[in-house]
Amino acid sequence: MVSEEEGKPKKKKETLEEIILRLVEERGAGKTVCPSEAARAFREDNWQSLMGEVRANAVRLAHRGEIAIYRKGKPADPDDFKGVYRLGLPQG
Repeated sequence: MVSEEEGKPKKKKETLEEIILRLVEERGAGKTVCPSEAARAFREDNWQSLMGEVRANAVRLAHRGEIAIYRKGKPADPDDFKGVYRLGLPQG
């Protein structure tokens, strides 16, 4: 006899990169996402330890032009930004 669980395909866990992309796309143009939202979506417990990984993924995505990193509401250089930042779709 096959259990119900065996008959269902296992849902693939999203990567941090996929989560960031999904969140900024869901938020839409002109809106941004806090990096902590991505960390919490990936892991509810101890999400704070993921903030470095979120930043690294955001920089990679920004270099590919898939997202933009914003500081004080303006696009920031992915190689040279400090402090509080947000993630969003690229302008234009």
